[in-house]
Amino acid sequence: MRSGTLARLAVAGALVAATAACGGSGGDSGGGKIELRFTWWGSDVRHQVTQKAIQAFEAANPNITVKGEYGEWNGYWDKLATTVAANDAPDVIQMDERYLREYADRGALLDLRQQKALRTNEIEPASLRAGEVDGGLYGLSAGINAYAIVANPALFEAAEVELPDDETWTWEDYARIAKEITEKSSGVYGSQAYGNEETALSVWARQHGESLYTADGKLGVTAATVASWYQNLLNMQKDKGLPPADVTAQDMIAPLDQSLVGTNKVAMGWWWSNQLAALSKASGEKLTLLRLPSVTGKAAENGSYYKASMYWSISSRTEHPEEAAKFVDFLANTTQAGDIILSDRGVQPNTTVRAAIGGKLPAEEKAAQTFIEDIRDELGPVPAPPPPGGGGAQKILQRYTQEVLFERLPPAQAAERFLKELGSEITS
Repeated sequence: MRSGTLARLAVAGALVAATAACGGSGGDSGGGKIELRFTWWGSDVRHQVTQKAIQAFEAANPNITVKGEYGEWNGYWDKLATTVAANDAPDVIQMDERYLREYADRGALLDLRQQKALRTNEIEPASLRAGEVDGGLYGLSAGINAYAIVANPALFEAAEVELPDDETWTWEDYARIAKEITEKSSGVYGSQAYGNEETALSVWARQHGESLYTADGKLGVTAATVASWYQNLLNMQKDKGLPPADVTAQDMIAPLDQSLVGTNKVAMGWWWSNQLAALSKASGEKLTLLRLPSVTGKAAENGSYYKASMYWSISSRTEHPEEAAKFVDFLANTTQAGDIILSDRGVQPNTTVRAAIGGKLPAEEKAAQTFIEDIRDELGPVPAPPPPGGGGAQKILQRYTQEVLFERLPPAQAAERFLKELGSEITS
């Protein structure tokens, strides 16, 4: 599993270590224009708004040009690892939680706290902490997300089932409601399966006093906790609160607009809050966000936290650290950029920018922002970022989820194998 991407990162680490003091070595060549390279992934809409933000920055900073390098998620990380290994990394990098520690530990990123041109005083504190690795700030949140249940009120109404009180509902309530919707509907299931992403396991672990990873980069969840998570999932499938295993397997690889939630085939699904607008558009329905269920029935104990939808990071090899920091500051801290980007990357972490653009957001994006603000006082601490090798957790988890749901492995055995394989990834 740790093939091309991580092998190239290992080479990149050696290169960075060998030339650790190189940041800003190039400088401005003869007073001419400075060119920054900026890489990101995303949809066509994201590409368009990002290009507009670049143009606005260039207009305000005529001595700096920004060259965009963008693409889809698939292939992004292999390409980035290759450029880092070749000592040709972009100056500004759109980074993800799965790989933040990986790149920071290898010395590939600048500590943003050392960049005077980059302000952080108006960034939501919980969001700011999410970009920290061992005391340094290596990623500045580009948007705030929270894991949530996306519910389809129209399907609840059609089944004559009430939406839950999401401040008090438990896992038992979630399973009961999902089963009831399936029983009272024709061709609609109560919920999408939750074994598609490691965040759902992380939340379950947090509710049971554990964590997926420890602060020192080790596994923090026990086999018993993973097994109970899988057992609950299997029980829900057997009760028909979830679709059959083959449907879930297809949903794992489906694009958002073809997902079970996006095609109105389930009444509930597990998604990030900033996906509400896209899911609503795909489904043609007015979807809503619900807090996650908990073991205790207390919202403050459901394991939720603010996750950066993605980060702004700066390469440690940039020849223009000051200008790169100035560009990131523009993206993160100006209403000019906020007016363009709005909430494409999630709720704005800068509270002043968030307030300024609030009235300009479409209804679904405004609803996501309201949800983020409503749960602020219920949040737990930000979990430790995935250690090197943790980027493969989702694929490993999905594989064992399918083994459980197709009943090829019992939950306890799947849990043991999942932890053994993931543990091997993060220690190799």
